Amino acid sequence: MIQPGRFFCADAARERGDALVGTAPYGTVWVLIEYRRGWPANGYDGLALDPGTKALVYSAAQAHRARILLVRRHGRRRVEEGGRWAVLRHDGLGGPRQQWGHWRRDEDLLNIATALDSPGEAGRPPVVLVCAHGTHDTCCAVRGRPVGTALSARWPDLVWECTHVGGDRFAANVVVVPDGVYYGNLDTASAVTVVEEHLADRVHADHLRGYTTLYPPQQAAVGGVLGRFGPASRYAYDVVGTVRDQQGWRIRVSDRTDRAREFDVEVRSHRTPPRRLTCRGPANGSALVYDVTSIRDARA
Repeated sequence: MIQPGRFFCADAARERGDALVGTAPYGTVWVLIEYRRGWPANGYDGLALDPGTKALVYSAAQAHRARILLVRRHGRRRVEEGGRWAVLRHDGLGGPRQQWGHWRRDEDLLNIATALDSPGEAGRPPVVLVCAHGTHDTCCAVRGRPVGTALSARWPDLVWECTHVGGDRFAANVVVVPDGVYYGNLDTASAVTVVEEHLADRVHADHLRGYTTLYPPQQAAVGGVLGRFGPASRYAYDVVGTVRDQQGWRIRVSDRTDRAREFDVEVRSHRTPPRRLTCRGPANGSALVYDVTSIRDARA
């Protein structure tokens, strides 16, 4: 329930029943920089790094359409300079790949630019990111940090808190990279279940915001198939065709585990009435919602 006297965007979104699916930002490359000091509201952009180094890393990330996130392990730790950095990518042909390094001086971060131009290493376990960026949005801290506590206790080597990942009103948000899967509306219990299932290669429609390798209508289509037929591997379904018409989209989803199964999914979109979508945002924001209106056997 919405707490009286103060606005919390995640409480309001749950009260309204805001739709999750189709809200994962598109992206296939992530840059993680461990930063143990306080996070500025604008994340990496607000860090007091050497200007030349900062600009070169930003430029390299922009060239690869990579998202830069500050990360830290959960809990109080000795504040010191530097830490780890990582480049994680979802290569459609080679699969998820990672490259890690360490930095102590600002100029050590220039290795990120080199890593962005290299293929990285396959076969490493995924990274579980929990948005806990309280200086960006209150709900990210209020809901994110307890989830970070629960997940870190279970998987201390895989879990990091991170800066803003988008969709504050769906806090707590968890992103598994480089798999490229967004989950939202999590609490401590559901987060443990969702991550446990994900690590067992079972993605459920519940709490799924979408796959970052797909665009929003395609995310909705795959989410609809998962909702209809039950949990499946992250790579069980391929989007093999997308056609836009006046009503919306006709999206063909193929089952990799059974090539005889293909589905035609109809997706429509609509805008919500103006509303306040974040704790600090204006009161007149409008969100685009993607609705699955039908799922048919494409070969029937």
